[in-house]
Amino acid sequence: MKTFIKAYILPTVLLVAFAAQTEAQTRRSTSNKKVTTTTTKRTVAKRVPSTKVTYKTPKRKVVSVRNVPNRTVVTHRGQNYYYANNKYYTQSRGRYIVIAPKVGFRIKTLPVNYKRVRYNNYYNAHGIFYIQINNQYEVVDPEVGTIVYELPDDYEKVVINDETYYEYANILYEKVQIDGTRAYEVVGIIEMN
Repeated sequence: MKTFIKAYILPTVLLVAFAAQTEAQTRRSTSNKKVTTTTTKRTVAKRVPSTKVTYKTPKRKVVSVRNVPNRTVVTHRGQNYYYANNKYYTQSRGRYIVIAPKVGFRIKTLPVNYKRVRYNNYYNAHGIFYIQINNQYEVVDPEVGTIVYELPDDYEKVVINDETYYEYANILYEKVQIDGTRAYEVVGIIEMN
């Protein structure tokens, strides 16, 4: 009887146990194959006129300083701008005002804490997108569909067609979920008049 159990029953039980374990692992792995779950409204066109955008905060706080130490001068379309402390400035009435950089600005080194965005090999630093051109980095508008996992601290909420979006540097984002993590997808760009 012991020989019968060892020869037939024990291998059968082990075979059933391994099959059940393999089936459980297979079920678990197929549920993990769902890598990206994105919920988007897609009610924004790629380019949105600024007249169609309503800001939740009516007035934006203007940040200005008296001087900008260790600044780098960036000339763009014949006008001087200044870059220091990972921010861009323009000069007005003897003060320096923080601005979002214009598309086309070029710098030699990326700001600290930049992140590489897989989509189109962008670099994102403090909400500004760059691409590498030769030995410089140029500010660009990202393509619709680009995903980032955090927005700069001074983003603003906006309403377009009764839908709420997030705006920074004229780039519109929509909150999405990817693998259970909050992310932001570029859904459009605000055209300034």
